[in-house]
Amino acid sequence: MIRTDIRNIAIIAHVDHGKTTLVDGMLKQAKVFRDAATAGERILDSNALERERGITILSKNTAITWNGVKINIVDTPGHADFGGEVERVLNMVDGALLLVDAVDGPMPQTRFVLRKALALGLRVIVVINKIDRPHARVSDVLNETFDLFIELGATDEQAEFPIVYAVGLDGHAGPTPDSIQPNLSPLFETILTEIPGPRVDPDAPARLQVTTLEYDNYKGQIGVGRLLSGVMRRGMNAVRLTPRGEREEGKIIYLFTYHNLARQEVEEALAGDIVAFGGFEELGISDTIADPAVEQPLPAIAIDEPTVRMTFGVNTSPLAGREGKTGWGTSRRLRQRLLYETRSNVALRVADSGQPDRFIVSGRGELHLGILIETMRREGYEFDVSKPEVIYHTDPDTGETVEPVEEVHIEIADDMVGTVVELLGARRGQMLDMRSFNGTTYLKYIVPTRGLLGFRAQFMRATSGLGQINTLFHGYAPLAGPIPRRQFGSLVAWEAGTASNYALTHAQTRGTFFITPGTEVYEGMVIGEHIRGEDLAINVTKTKSLSAIHTKNYAEELRLNPPRVLSLDDCIEFLSEDELLEVTPASLRIRKRILNNEDRQKEQKRRERILEGG
Repeated sequence: MIRTDIRNIAIIAHVDHGKTTLVDGMLKQAKVFRDAATAGERILDSNALERERGITILSKNTAITWNGVKINIVDTPGHADFGGEVERVLNMVDGALLLVDAVDGPMPQTRFVLRKALALGLRVIVVINKIDRPHARVSDVLNETFDLFIELGATDEQAEFPIVYAVGLDGHAGPTPDSIQPNLSPLFETILTEIPGPRVDPDAPARLQVTTLEYDNYKGQIGVGRLLSGVMRRGMNAVRLTPRGEREEGKIIYLFTYHNLARQEVEEALAGDIVAFGGFEELGISDTIADPAVEQPLPAIAIDEPTVRMTFGVNTSPLAGREGKTGWGTSRRLRQRLLYETRSNVALRVADSGQPDRFIVSGRGELHLGILIETMRREGYEFDVSKPEVIYHTDPDTGETVEPVEEVHIEIADDMVGTVVELLGARRGQMLDMRSFNGTTYLKYIVPTRGLLGFRAQFMRATSGLGQINTLFHGYAPLAGPIPRRQFGSLVAWEAGTASNYALTHAQTRGTFFITPGTEVYEGMVIGEHIRGEDLAINVTKTKSLSAIHTKNYAEELRLNPPRVLSLDDCIEFLSEDELLEVTPASLRIRKRILNNEDRQKEQKRRERILEGG
């Protein structure tokens, strides 16, 4: 049977196309708040990192009621690095709202998520948002969206998608651009009309597949998923079936459904409901929670393989243990935290490196791993990470080594095209398309993933921060050949101490510093970027010797250029192969793997002899 009193939908869109803002409007107009004016903005972006970066990282569940029908809404991340979130939650819904910007049109992350939704046979409603923007291309964007559906293999029924035009920021929508209403009623009505209710079997044994994990300090591990059949009751006996064939008996102690922005405790849930439950100490993504009569688990959720990896290790710098939580810098604690992350972050992989204090962590991209690093840092962990590197595979047919490649979409001013084309050409990029519109050029490239490691910072400098770059995993291709490394070397501290204004001022012709006077440094710590391609060790702790006559008051006035402040993403992109990033709750320090200057020079000479065949 089909339930008509409920709809399950996901909202998918490219980064910054207004997805979370539209959800804000839906929540406010569905009377979720007593006073919509005080509800705030980006209501579902509760994570501090999400608010700071302006992106959705974790999928969220909420539910509203419209004309007696409950609409479960899943807000999904728009960035391809968090595709693991998208692939899981799409299994819980029957339809999707596809938001497309009226100026930008379908973008890379739109393509990625839409391909997943169409493959699952979901009914898609296209919402062309921000139609009030200057230079809005409503009809062109609609045609581009239709072409995208066809390109991604949509069925005839999926290609005849319903369309809603909206101004999400104001909470307005309409069936045509000229008939916009001062509310979102047309959008709600389209959802009720076009998105089918869940098809369920109420008489079969209860079955649910875990798609999201949460943790409650009082209730313990909480699993979230859609009840596919039967009835789930609080207090009922249940069994946990893992994709590996393990079986565990248990009981449903807590049972919740979603209402507005909160979980609501209920006595029973019917097939088709998105529910949260507690009672099992151990839960994993893709686990089947079912009636004890069920013998076989549901098919595991398919997740794309990671493409980039980094090494996480115990912090071994001379300043280790000063800024993190006491006892949280050990290998045991670090390993425990990383393995815990894999339980909910299914696109992440953690493996031993052969060294007891270092672990190989693989993910979808630099941003995916960067968010994990920042999250652990804010929790109080102290550790170091290596430069990201791509994960190579062997082609099963030819036996040759292949590497991941990405589809790159770039938006820049017309006068910057030459610079960007030259940069991507050096990184083995192949241009697929170039078009210009209203003074802006849109480029489409296929670039090896290793050519994009560390490229974003260089791209932003070359375009003076005005360019936009978006990447999407494309597939695997034969090795593209050598790619140039970082253009400039590092300035390295010669000895431990406190950086002085005098030393920094007289050495600033050597490059750009990352530190300020008064910063504590140690031998082997990277303190800046050299103006040449090789590394340079300098003494930044020396002070001026003052005679009895020339006291401190008469010392010459020194003028020091302001330092370059590096964010976490900047540090990761700056790293060289022989460097590590020291991460603590209070600091980010780049250091050499070998701290001693003499030992590092000997190792460098040894490697040069090996390369020369000696």
